[in-house]
Amino acid sequence: MGKIIGNWKIFHTFASTCYAMPYSLLPTLLLQILVVGYTPGPANIYSLAMSLRHGRKQSLVMWLGLLAGFSIAVTLMAVLTHFIGMAFGQYVGYLKYVGAAYIVYLAYRILRSSKQGKEKQGDCTFLSGMLVQMTNAKMLLFDLTAFSTFVLPYSNSLVNLLEVSAWLLIAGPGGNLVWLLAGSYLRRFFTKNGRQVDVVSSIALVLCALYIVIY
Repeated sequence: MGKIIGNWKIFHTFASTCYAMPYSLLPTLLLQILVVGYTPGPANIYSLAMSLRHGRKQSLVMWLGLLAGFSIAVTLMAVLTHFIGMAFGQYVGYLKYVGAAYIVYLAYRILRSSKQGKEKQGDCTFLSGMLVQMTNAKMLLFDLTAFSTFVLPYSNSLVNLLEVSAWLLIAGPGGNLVWLLAGSYLRRFFTKNGRQVDVVSSIALVLCALYIVIY
């Protein structure tokens, strides 16, 4: 009997370590993912603009960069949260200036290539996607918020942090892919007004950059 109780305690400890977040909080996490990940933001607008300009095939290469950049960033955030806690969160705010500057640069590139009439120019590469995501202060701060809300009150386990990180992939690259596919389907419709679309996309990116800095 004592052996059975001992085994049950081991199993309970293991289960608590693997599933620290209460299942009742999962709908709340998914709702936050929906609101933050699928509303307009730097990576989403950039995905849409690149899809309209370059089409689905080339934009998917850029999206792989977004996926890689987000995966690297959220994993690093999870590791830092595990070892340091939320104390380092104040330093993430400084990254927003780097991200805002890069977003403005991308807006300039879109506008410039459109003015020159060179459709295949622009930063629609794996590297550009990775840089957009790794300097996306909106998503990095959301990652920290998710960790502090859904993990740290129950556990500081790196396993638990990485589990929530996996859910956050739906918010980042998941939202980016939806916007990219929307752009690929709308590409024919916007072909006749390419210059106007580029101007609007550039303005939207600059507004995102301003919002990031002000917020």
